[in-house]
Amino acid sequence: MGSVRLVEVNKIYDGWKPIPKKWYEFWRPGRVPNKVHVVKGMNLDIKEGEFLVLVGGSGCGKSTTLRMIAGLEEITSGEIFIGDRKVNDVSAKDRDIAMVFQSYALYPHFTVFDNMAFGLRQRNYSEEKVKELVDNAADLLGIQHLLLRTPKELSGGQRQRVAMGRAIVRRPQVFLMDEPLSNLDAKLRVQMRAELQKLHRTLGVTTIYVTHDQTEAMTLGDRIVLMHKGIIQQADTPLQMYDHPANKYVAGFIGTPSMNFAEVKLEAGENGAVLIKGKGFTIEVAEKLAEGLKKFIGVECTLGLRPEDIHDPKFVHESEFMAKVKVEVEVYEPMGNEVSLHIVLGEEHFIARIDPHTEAKVGDVVEFDIDTRKFHLFDKSEEEVALL
Repeated sequence: MGSVRLVEVNKIYDGWKPIPKKWYEFWRPGRVPNKVHVVKGMNLDIKEGEFLVLVGGSGCGKSTTLRMIAGLEEITSGEIFIGDRKVNDVSAKDRDIAMVFQSYALYPHFTVFDNMAFGLRQRNYSEEKVKELVDNAADLLGIQHLLLRTPKELSGGQRQRVAMGRAIVRRPQVFLMDEPLSNLDAKLRVQMRAELQKLHRTLGVTTIYVTHDQTEAMTLGDRIVLMHKGIIQQADTPLQMYDHPANKYVAGFIGTPSMNFAEVKLEAGENGAVLIKGKGFTIEVAEKLAEGLKKFIGVECTLGLRPEDIHDPKFVHESEFMAKVKVEVEVYEPMGNEVSLHIVLGEEHFIARIDPHTEAKVGDVVEFDIDTRKFHLFDKSEEEVALL
């Protein structure tokens, strides 16, 4: 096993863009330089044996980061260490890593055994050792019965197992996985997530996993690194990131459905309470919880509230921490174990996850409870950092 460390790593692509259509285009036709800063000053320590997930939207720099660690992409500046060795100038084949790609990248004319054995044979392993390593990996992945088949005779899940087996036989210091489950259907992705967790527990190899799917990130990662525009927004455990997002972007990205947001202002209420006033609504926070909010009185900020923290009072215990609000139901989406209600609070549109036995229907104006202990407040500055 090996740790991985990135120190002030930057990646800048040198590109070209068309000259704007101005008068001088006629005498200076062509293109002008256009630098794209994809990864910006990344600092990251990944411990031995850790399963770390890089997650973020398209173009955030997560796959580029993975490729730089793998040696498939040259870094512009900074340092990358695998174990105690600086690998900036070490070729990909000598970094002692194994990569699993989004596409299975199997040789179609090879059997499963030959696909898994190919890398070992390139390194001049004896056939006896090759058979031992391939058999061990096949047993671990449950594909022993597939070793004589070719890729065209396999299902998508079986092909992905073969791709993982090809990485496992290498016994590398670090596994790098670039969206390996994205080509599978929803049911198979759930199954393969469980298989990956078992595999990591068995092998204990440091794993860096890239995905755009926040559900994969939450279920797989010991730790999640959320990126946006080439910058790490937060690096934390899944639960800590869910409960205590560092900023509004993190809060909105993690969670399904995503967090509800509303622009509000805090004001002083009666008997030490604090009032959160938005467009067409007021929520009173009880004195017990208000103490931490008093320093923000008079401040305009963004209120964040997760859908599961809005309740039908018939299905929760009465509590001094629950604030009652009147809402109108716009959309009713039964999910079996819960109901997603699109509701209107004042002039704001929220989503609530409610007990499936609720009697609230489309067009109803109902009284719901909001758990004021679960409020998130974000500064309205450019960074939108968490205040609470």
